[in-house]
Amino acid sequence: MEPQSPRAEGAHVPRAEGATPAMAQWFAIKAVHPDALLFFRMGDFFEMFFGDAEAASAAIDIALTYRGEHRGAPIPMCGVPAHAHESYLARLIRRGFRVAICEQMETPEEAKARRAPTIRREVVRIVTPGTVTEESLLEAGRPAWLLALADDGARIGAAWLDVSTGAFLTEALPRAGLAALLARIEPAEIIVPEALTDDAALAPFRALVAVAVPAADPVARVADAFEVANLDGFGTFAAPEIAAAALALDYVRATQAGVLPRLSPPAPQGGRGLLQMDAATRRSLEILRGERSARDSLLGAVDRTVTAAGARELATRLAAPLAEAAPIITRQDCVAFLHQAGELRVALRTALKGAPDMARALGRLSLDRFAPRDLAAIRDGFDRAGRMAEALVNAVGMPPLPPLLRAAATSLAEPGPQPELARALAETLPARLEDGGLIAPGYDGEFDALRRLRDDARGAIAAMQMDLARAWGIASLKIKHHQQFGYLAEAPLVAGEALLRNAPSGEHAPIHRQTMASAMRFTCTALADLDRKLSEAGERAKQRERAIAQHLRRLCLDAGALIAAAADAMAECDVHAAAAEIAVAGGWCRPELTQRTEFAVTAARHPVVEAALARARGPAFVPNDGDLSAGRRLCLLTGPNMAGKSTYLRQNALLVVLAQAGFFVPAASATLGIVDRIFSRVGASDDLAGGRSTFMVEMAETAAILNQATDRSLVVLDEVGRGTATWDGLAIAWSVLEALHDRIRCRAIFATHFHELTALAGKLPELTLATMQVREWRGSVVFLHSVGPGAAEKSWGLHVARLAGVPRGVVLRAEAVLRALEQRARGLDPLSDELPLFARLASPQSQGGPQPQGAEPPALVALRALDPDTMSPREAQEALYRLKSLAESTAALGPAVDDTIVSRE
Repeated sequence: MEPQSPRAEGAHVPRAEGATPAMAQWFAIKAVHPDALLFFRMGDFFEMFFGDAEAASAAIDIALTYRGEHRGAPIPMCGVPAHAHESYLARLIRRGFRVAICEQMETPEEAKARRAPTIRREVVRIVTPGTVTEESLLEAGRPAWLLALADDGARIGAAWLDVSTGAFLTEALPRAGLAALLARIEPAEIIVPEALTDDAALAPFRALVAVAVPAADPVARVADAFEVANLDGFGTFAAPEIAAAALALDYVRATQAGVLPRLSPPAPQGGRGLLQMDAATRRSLEILRGERSARDSLLGAVDRTVTAAGARELATRLAAPLAEAAPIITRQDCVAFLHQAGELRVALRTALKGAPDMARALGRLSLDRFAPRDLAAIRDGFDRAGRMAEALVNAVGMPPLPPLLRAAATSLAEPGPQPELARALAETLPARLEDGGLIAPGYDGEFDALRRLRDDARGAIAAMQMDLARAWGIASLKIKHHQQFGYLAEAPLVAGEALLRNAPSGEHAPIHRQTMASAMRFTCTALADLDRKLSEAGERAKQRERAIAQHLRRLCLDAGALIAAAADAMAECDVHAAAAEIAVAGGWCRPELTQRTEFAVTAARHPVVEAALARARGPAFVPNDGDLSAGRRLCLLTGPNMAGKSTYLRQNALLVVLAQAGFFVPAASATLGIVDRIFSRVGASDDLAGGRSTFMVEMAETAAILNQATDRSLVVLDEVGRGTATWDGLAIAWSVLEALHDRIRCRAIFATHFHELTALAGKLPELTLATMQVREWRGSVVFLHSVGPGAAEKSWGLHVARLAGVPRGVVLRAEAVLRALEQRARGLDPLSDELPLFARLASPQSQGGPQPQGAEPPALVALRALDPDTMSPREAQEALYRLKSLAESTAALGPAVDDTIVSRE
């Protein structure tokens, strides 16, 4: 199967007629790979021509020049040095290009010997964003997933693999779940059949989508790839899963010139219990990537891993938390154990720090695309693994190891190929195999002999020079190396002419090669034999070293399962130790997980905001409690902007993500019932590319919550209904709140500026009121960032406008308009019997300004509602401030605003 891509080169490629032999070869190869930039090897450079050159030079800012002509027009050309091509390749891949590497398969001499018009060249590999293995092209701490999709009409099959590590997973899902899957795994490249190319979920990834032909007989193709008769031993797969897996394997074969890397057998994910989150929720919670930077994400805030493999495992766990108690608790047991075992934790992290990435080194070895450092990574990785196993087994004064750490210790204790690699590899390794110096002295006798002969060339030449000087009677004779003739003996002109007149016989008989102005050059049978032996020794030494390197590679591949298990164990230990480290440093607690619909946290903090405040040396984060347990499942949160409502919403959702990923949480205590799905709609944004307004996006996300949430879900909602007219929005918010309480019965926090909704506290028995605490002081508002019971009296929006720098005159005018609008709203009351929210609008307790005829002043009404015997000193002080504010607002109300001001509708 030859992959195709919508990223095909758009520039015109002229016809090949009349091309030189080399350019005719370029045309022929380009015709096979029209969608890829062609890196065409020309000596020491990879060169690109025509449209490829124009696209590459513009994309990575390299000089565009011209080489020769074709059909009377100059040929656009740009090139990159072959020895440094990876850095340019990395930039092209990050820009979404696919690159075909076309190598020279013979030397110019070999081409001349077979009387060929040009050197034979072949595409040895197609580099795509999802099939890279080089360190310079990969993000060390993130998986590089290649995702393949298939469709059987009812479901979509997904298969995603990481060529660099060998991980291979599959899943069958409804078409509506594709966007959530894409958000979860963040693929580097997506392979789809033609029928799926227009799916809306793929729109954000359009530049990374390649189109391929579905594989025929997918079951047989997958079974053949893993050399098994059937797939029963790997698990149960739906038909579209297998189709997707075959598509992925065929694509990898096509890009790797028919070679498959070492891959783990496909692991079906359909039966695995995961915490479900849709794309909007992941975007809202900023789990793996923050809006401004990766550091401002949950991953960036909690990452204390010390290896690349550990960072990848951490990212995978945060992206896919679990939804089953047993596996979560086994992870928590490891964190708790290392939380207590401080010395062991330090020993593990010390052994891990700087450890090589064995999984990716094994991937390069399996594709025969390795460097000496990859063999060293396996050697050194097992050395670190052994130290970790020893530390785990010898932990004293501690309870028995938890099951996961015990299994990890077993995997880490296996020596694998480390002993032989330690004997075989030199202490200082070259950057490339071609440079030589890979094998340590004493490992291979034949190679040592060839190396001695090669390396002792200087001594052998010196000895030969003395022999020839004596035999020819020329004390000043020197043996020098000539590029064309090899080693030659050089004598002064006069001595050389005398030698020709009185030439000795035998193996030292001189053979004249060259005469120069002041010297003559000779060879002889003995010197020619020595030249041949030295040349052959160097080449034979290279061949022997390459053969030993391939032997060591096969040794590693034969031990691939052991290497992969040790690499996984190291990554797992890194994650557990890092989780324990941040728990100790940050005072995090182990959450208690239950099967009931509980949610009770005390003194909880937002991990990302707390980390940002610490980096900025700002004020300490203000912790808050939260309780969404039975009887109070639904929290209606009011309060002004900038007081921390959004932070509080996301904070509680992130606690669930951390807890169900198996980590401790930033709180004094936490009891959490297992959540099946999290929905977060916090913040507003439009979808310009999709033609959807901010309000349409808001309603689509709200619809997803109402249609998919269950009684075991957690929902955090912010400002539902604020994107439309006031009464429309209020009606929508009212109805959504009732649906969450009465029909879905989930745990939810509903933040709003519709203070009228607080009237529902008396109607919905499991609804509780909470507000962001605010203190008014000498005409200013102080945001306390703490959550308390009750409802906010107002939104303080005008105060926020003042803080933002809105001109004073505009703010004063807004205050006058607000008072008029509030007064007019009291007369609207059309459905007060059915909808108590409008009666709430007319309540003097909640509104300032002039009252209807005969009504008591609001300050007096509020005063009558106070119960001094039950108030704390702080509550009494706050009541005084509130009464003073009501009295001042009533007295300060000026003339009514003119009739041109529209109502809140």
